[in-house]
Amino acid sequence: MTLQTFISFQRLLGACMVMALSIAGCTSNPATDSAQTQAANAAQGLKNPVMPPSPGIKIDGSSTVFPISELMVKQYRRTTDAKAGPIDLKFSGTGGGFKKFCAGETDINNASRPILKEEIEACGKAGVRFYEFPIAFDALTVVVNPQNTWANDITVAELKKIWESAAQGKITNWNQIRASYPDRPLKLYGAGKDSGTFDYFNEVTIGDPKASRTDYTASENDNELVAGVLKDPNALGYFGLAYYEAKHSQLKALAVDPGKGRGAVLPSRETVEKAQYRPFSRPLFIYVNIVAVQHKPELQAFVTYYLNNAKQLVPQVGYIPLPDEGYRLTNLHFSQGKVGTVFEGVPQPDLTISELLRKQAVF
Repeated sequence: MTLQTFISFQRLLGACMVMALSIAGCTSNPATDSAQTQAANAAQGLKNPVMPPSPGIKIDGSSTVFPISELMVKQYRRTTDAKAGPIDLKFSGTGGGFKKFCAGETDINNASRPILKEEIEACGKAGVRFYEFPIAFDALTVVVNPQNTWANDITVAELKKIWESAAQGKITNWNQIRASYPDRPLKLYGAGKDSGTFDYFNEVTIGDPKASRTDYTASENDNELVAGVLKDPNALGYFGLAYYEAKHSQLKALAVDPGKGRGAVLPSRETVEKAQYRPFSRPLFIYVNIVAVQHKPELQAFVTYYLNNAKQLVPQVGYIPLPDEGYRLTNLHFSQGKVGTVFEGVPQPDLTISELLRKQAVF
């Protein structure tokens, strides 16, 4: 199946969404809708659908989303009285996770960006079909060491100046960012190339998700980046809001000014919900192997729990929950077997919560 055929099917499958949304309280139990889900797969003409090997649940992907899934697993085990079965939770970055997910090696991929065209094609070739579930919003946070007394805000233009490939080996001191800053070495800490945060940050600052300089401390493990900034007075780094919130008394967040007269804004739940923290607010996702859900009752139960409890648990790790309507739509898509992505495999940065809900509503 070609990418174009796959996307066309997604649109056809989602055509009934507007009618479904007109029904008040339109939610249902995924367990009772397996026939609809199977029909969705049959309509795609899958001959050899791929699912991860049983038993248990395998989760990989984004380190940004990892704290949400980690808490979800912990609470789910308590709820099921330790009868949840084996759940293997790891992180290798959004891109690294999609390589495993699209090869049929994992049940769930945590993602800090939407799936890309090449990943959709890889999944299609391997016979992997998926649900796309937005589960929270992030405020990607630019941080410095608390001993940094000179920087309180930064513009997107300055971030581009720092991180673009042309800056490699050239922008190496703080006073090269602003003349008022001291002549001190600039030490950079940022996401590794397999991270969705790497793609997103470079997309909104440089305009190219892969055009970053490489002479910096890079990692798909956000805890390593946090540790680097904590011990380096000359550091500047970026990572998801949850990792900043976990160490907020030991880190200093910079307000971000996108330009165009908007002014600098600090990351917070309020500024994300009001669409003020731009362009660094972004949706977070889990992608779920749809055939694995059909054949693994333990996976179906876990995903149901995940979607039903995201609003309550997401804030506990420092992220921003979706409005009730967002989770209602997500549950509806799960119960009706809505296959694929609303993003068509292309980056769509600077997305607000309301824009995400509109995409979900017409899927």
